[in-house]
Amino acid sequence: MRRPNVLWICTDQQRWDTLSYFGFQGAKTPNIDRLAQKGVAFERTYCQSPICTPSRASFLTGQYPISHQNHRNGNTEFRDHLPLVSKTFEDAGYETGLIGKLHLSRSKGIVEKRPKADGYKEFYWSHHPDPDWPEGHDYQQWMTEKGIDGEAIYNRQRAYGPGVDTDAHQTTWAGERAGSFIERHAGKPWFLSINLFDPHPPFDPPAEYLAKFDLNDMPAPIFAESDMQHQLKFKDIDQQITVPVDPRRGDPDSPLYENPPLAADTEGRDTPPTLYNAKYIRACYHAMIALIDDMVGDLVKKLGETGQLDDTIIIFMSDHGEMLGDHGIIYKGCRFYEGMIHVPMIISWPGHFREGLVSNALTELVDIPQTLLEAAGLDANHEMQGRSLVSLLEGRSPSDHHKDYVLCEYADALDVPDGKHTRASMYFDGRYKLSIYHGTGLGELFDHQTDPQEVSDLWDDPASQSLRAQLTARHFDAMMLVSGGGPARTAPY
Repeated sequence: MRRPNVLWICTDQQRWDTLSYFGFQGAKTPNIDRLAQKGVAFERTYCQSPICTPSRASFLTGQYPISHQNHRNGNTEFRDHLPLVSKTFEDAGYETGLIGKLHLSRSKGIVEKRPKADGYKEFYWSHHPDPDWPEGHDYQQWMTEKGIDGEAIYNRQRAYGPGVDTDAHQTTWAGERAGSFIERHAGKPWFLSINLFDPHPPFDPPAEYLAKFDLNDMPAPIFAESDMQHQLKFKDIDQQITVPVDPRRGDPDSPLYENPPLAADTEGRDTPPTLYNAKYIRACYHAMIALIDDMVGDLVKKLGETGQLDDTIIIFMSDHGEMLGDHGIIYKGCRFYEGMIHVPMIISWPGHFREGLVSNALTELVDIPQTLLEAAGLDANHEMQGRSLVSLLEGRSPSDHHKDYVLCEYADALDVPDGKHTRASMYFDGRYKLSIYHGTGLGELFDHQTDPQEVSDLWDDPASQSLRAQLTARHFDAMMLVSGGGPARTAPY
């Protein structure tokens, strides 16, 4: 049997509650919805870190951060002894390509240093659309080819509001490069990673897409009066926003409204606004995803036109989430709330995997490499720690259970002010979520059965101390079991 193609679409900083397929308020994703109808949509998928580089290292190597040790954004290099799953596909004779981010090492002002074993034969790199373009930045080259003045269209940074037009957008560039790759390699197995920058901040969709969304259709952030005081406990824990912001201050329907500007001029990508209209930001966020949705639709159509749809595994997922004002927090950092670590994931392979199934099994992004390798009939690296989803996808195992718990970690991942070097980890068994901020005495404990919005912290609750101790012991066991075993043993001594 011919080995399947792999079309792996990864967005950046997309929450789980952004697909209209699941009925989430404000979302408009008809093409991704159709992909879900033709495959398996996972309701409870979790990333292994709330930050880009460690998360990507996990779902590309099949190892947890405590094992691969690639914890930081902006690090000097990615360790060459860790092969990426894409390398296994290249070794098996696949045509391989990357479009967009890789983000396993530093990329500010330079094309990041590629791992020796990344496996990508074609490398169309564009970490972000910001105008610090080094030579070899493919999106910038594409704009030049089209006669677009990249410096002019990116001459203003904005935290949120209308951005670059559709025809000049990085997502449009990615779709064009992907369409060409799919056409050129029809008839032989291929593996293509598309790593988009959106819907990462700044929240700046094309104006034509933003016009499709009504602020009144957007849900308000998850927020309780207690959140402001609660977040102050974590003032010394890494987070891009330095102090919590009451999202009601930017809500025109709230008596606390302070009339923030619709388009806040800031550094945009890494410096969050301190006063914002959360519903407007969410409209921008959904508009960015709507552009991605159209790209997904175009690529599925291209697969159909070239006769490759039934031969292609399609994955749609994101590396981590975004707070969007929940609990007084925007952007990302060292937190383990649902908005940060719960991500969308859809896997489709017509005629091979179940269709129209919604699975509520606990799953992790670290499971993806072994899933792809098993589906393609290739052997997994012995150091991979995920668990293949193929039996669930094929209907040979129940759709409502895959793992007993999921894990997430943070270790000095962001370059934040004041020399903070936070280390934290999370254990979630589907009901109880325990987060420990190591070395600080701080933690959080939420019961999703009674408190799915995570507004009632049981960490210091006297009645919950026995539960906290039990979960801490389970958490410790779980982390030790994935701390890594190193090279394979081939002799008794």
